[in-house]
Amino acid sequence: MAQKVLRYDGKDILVTYDVKKCIHAAECIHGLRSVFDPDGRPWINADGAPADEIARVIHRCPSGALQYERHDDGPPEPIPTTNTISIEKDGPLHVRGNVEVLRSDGTVVTTTTRMALCRCGLSSNKPFCDNSHVDADFTEPGALSPGGANVADEESDGRLVITAADNGFLRIAGPVTLLGADG
Repeated sequence: MAQKVLRYDGKDILVTYDVKKCIHAAECIHGLRSVFDPDGRPWINADGAPADEIARVIHRCPSGALQYERHDDGPPEPIPTTNTISIEKDGPLHVRGNVEVLRSDGTVVTTTTRMALCRCGLSSNKPFCDNSHVDADFTEPGALSPGGANVADEESDGRLVITAADNGFLRIAGPVTLLGADG
C-alpha cells in the first residue's frame, strides 16, 4: 500500500502525519486542539502552540502516525529505555520502544518509537493496524497465557526487531515487556 505522509511546517517544528498509520485514537485532538483540529483546514497548525507542547502531544500518538522534526534546536523524540508491547482488547498491538520493523526478506520497513500493529489479520496496511478490526467486529480479550517462556537475548543491543512474515505473522526478537489488556 502506498505511503501518504502529509507535512505541516511551522516556525519551530515540522509535524508529519502518515495517513495510513493513523488509527484515530484522537490523543492529538484531545491533547492540543489549538494545533490538531479535525474541522480546521489544514487540520494541523504547526504554529498553534509552542513546539515543546506539540512534541509532548505527538508522543501520545499510539500509532506513530504523527512525528516531528524540531527547527528550534529542541530535543528530538526520546527513545524509550524499555520496549513494551501492549495488547489492546479487541484491537491492535501497541508497541513502544527502540523498534525496527522488517519485511520477511530483511528490508527495513521503519525504525521508530511508537506503532500499532495489526492483530486481526485484516489490515490492508500490514503489519500496521488500519482499524479493520472495528468493521470486522474482531473480538479477542488480549489476555496473556500464564507460564510463558522468558528468553534472554544475549546478542541484543536493546532494540526490538519485529519481522513481518508474508502471511501476517510477526517474529519478535529483543528485550520486551508484554502487557495483556488487563495490564
